[in-house]
Amino acid sequence: QAQLAESGGGLVQPGGSLRLSCAASGSAFNICNINVMAWYRQGPGKERGLVGIITRDGGTNYIDSNKGRFTISRDNAKMTVYLQLNILKPEDTAVYYCYVKKFGEYEYWGQGTQVTVSS
Repeated sequence: QAQLAESGGGLVQPGGSLRLSCAASGSAFNICNINVMAWYRQGPGKERGLVGIITRDGGTNYIDSNKGRFTISRDNAKMTVYLQLNILKPEDTAVYYCYVKKFGEYEYWGQGTQVTVSS
């Protein structure tokens, strides 16, 4: 059993901020077996794409358009990954998905949380 519970999405004005959270729970996860955690997003009429990724030891990588505005972090003890979204733009409007990969080949996706940037 595996669950990824995302929260923190909502409606925000351009220039605003949001903090997304994704907590892993269930018998599939423990504090030792989660390797990579990441956030993806899918905007209207677009394919799902990577926002940022964080390894177990805290190494991060972002797509170029998000660098300086978005920050990914994680708490291994809480099996939780976060995404701080700053200086939001209308083009950041999307469903944001949490992704978790365990050591080995098992991958999991959250159900998504909607972020809408509009005045």
